Amino acid sequence: MSFRASDFEFRNRFWIIASIYGVTFALYRVDPTNITIALTLRILRWASPGTGVTIDAPNFDSKARLFFAFGTILLVLSALIRSWATAYLKSGVVHDSAIHSELLVADGPYRHVRNPLYLGNILQALGIGLMASRVGFVFLTLANTIFMIRLILHEEAGLLQSQGESYNRYFEAVPRLWPSLAARVPGSGARPNWRDGVLGEMFFWIFAAGMAVFTVTLQSNYFLMALGAGFALYFLQNYLRMGRVA
Repeated sequence: MSFRASDFEFRNRFWIIASIYGVTFALYRVDPTNITIALTLRILRWASPGTGVTIDAPNFDSKARLFFAFGTILLVLSALIRSWATAYLKSGVVHDSAIHSELLVADGPYRHVRNPLYLGNILQALGIGLMASRVGFVFLTLANTIFMIRLILHEEAGLLQSQGESYNRYFEAVPRLWPSLAARVPGSGARPNWRDGVLGEMFFWIFAAGMAVFTVTLQSNYFLMALGAGFALYFLQNYLRMGRVA
C-alpha cells in the first residue's frame, strides 16, 4: 500500500483538511484544557514553585498572549509564504481540485523549497493549534503534517512522470519542506503576480488577522468571526473561478 495520497484525497484535500480541523476542536470534549493555558501555567509554576499559580494570576494573561502572538506570527508567515508561491504558480492552479503535473515552477520560493504551499499549511496548523486543547494540538500537528506529506508524495509522483529528468534534477537540488536560505536553482526571470497571490490566499490572511485580534482581546468570538469570513471568502472565490472557467 502506497503512503502517498490517492487521487480522491488530492481532489478533496480542502474537505479533508477542514475535517482534520473539525476533529481537532471537537477533541475539547475529550480534553477541555487549552494547550496555551496549560503551557502558561506550567511556565508560571516553574518560575514560582509552591505558589499555586492559577489563571487568575495578575500576569497570566500577558504570558498567555506571548504564545498567541507567536501563533499570529506563524499564521502571518504561512500567509506570506503561500502568497509568494501563488504569485508565481497562479491561484487558479493552486486551488484547482486537479493536479497540474504538466507545470513545473522553479521561481520565487520554489528556488528554496519544493513545497512552499504545504509548508504554509503546516505553519498555519501550528499557529491555530495554540487555540486547541492539549490533545487537539497533538492531533492537529500530526494529522495535518502526515496528510501534507502524503499530498506531496502524490504530486511528486505525477511531476516525475510528466517532467522526467528535468524534475528529477530539481528534486535533487531543492529541499522538500525545510527551506534553504540560498536559492538552489537559477530563476527563469518570471515576474510574480502579487495581486493574484495575496487575493488567492486571502483565506490565510483573514485567519492571521483573526488570530492577531484574539491575541489583543482574548475574545474567541473575533477569531470565530474570522474563521467564518475566511470560509465564506474561500467558497466565493472558488465560485468565481469556476465561473471564469465555464
